[in-house]
Amino acid sequence: MSLRISVAMCTFNGARFLGEQLESIAAQIRLPDELIICDDNSTDETAEILNVFAKNVQFPVRIKINKSTLGATRNFDQAIALCQCEIIALADQDDVWYRHKLQYIAGIFLRSPETIAVFSDADIIDAKSRSPQGRLWDAQFFTRKEQRRVATGQALDVILKHPVVTGATLAFRERFRSLILPVPEDHVHDYWISVLLSACGDFQPISESLIQYRQHRDQQIGPGQGRLPVMERTLSAIKTGRQSYLAEVQRFQQIRERLQARKGQFPFPSGAIKMVEAKISHRSARTNLPELRLLRIPTVLGEVLNRGYWHYSEGWRSVAKDIFL
Repeated sequence: MSLRISVAMCTFNGARFLGEQLESIAAQIRLPDELIICDDNSTDETAEILNVFAKNVQFPVRIKINKSTLGATRNFDQAIALCQCEIIALADQDDVWYRHKLQYIAGIFLRSPETIAVFSDADIIDAKSRSPQGRLWDAQFFTRKEQRRVATGQALDVILKHPVVTGATLAFRERFRSLILPVPEDHVHDYWISVLLSACGDFQPISESLIQYRQHRDQQIGPGQGRLPVMERTLSAIKTGRQSYLAEVQRFQQIRERLQARKGQFPFPSGAIKMVEAKISHRSARTNLPELRLLRIPTVLGEVLNRGYWHYSEGWRSVAKDIFL
């Protein structure tokens, strides 16, 4: 028995690092069955690099060049929609895959038909490919305790608290595509996908690094916040205010709406929607805190007593922020 694997990659002015990533995909022990690449109207040499690559590899490469720039979310939406295999693995243009990545994830899906998605740790490299510059899960504060919880069926609990799944390490079964697509414009695609998939069943973390994840000045999204010094993280937290929380509430309302709309098609437990609603309730409470600090105490105390700060925020750090900042 075997499973066919699609790789969905998006590119945009990626010529600087793209060749190294493409070479790492072509060097896989277990090659992809197709590589789907959607280029977002690049103005550098990206298209030329892609066309040369496609002519010199042993697997099908389908390239779509957008006539206008769609943005990262819409472009990934498009790439995922074009995939034709049972497993869809996402890829960024500027990373480097270890040779056993696809072989490793294929093995997990084959051994466990109940597993709907996997994601891995990664070694962080910089623009000069200096490695390692730390590990991705450390940068995301994805603790060993949380890793165990995800591995034992509590992925949604962990992911609702904070993002731990980076799209560049994610692979999932194609039959869940109609749950996640389309991705709303105001969402980061990997968080949207990971929340929805974690509501549906077994979502396995792979503690081994399967890629080198590149951090550099020009990347659009990354876990750099987790690697900031404590003082910088504190200043960033101070700047996170009502508008940020309101936007987050609206995004989780969209997640709830998608789950409700698809609940007849996918086997997620009824408790999943209740958990998302609890997240919305907690963030709404923080959104609507009064300006006067003394008046915040009853709401903050309520969220302490119901453990909302620990389930959906950062515990005592968030309590202190809401009372004092």
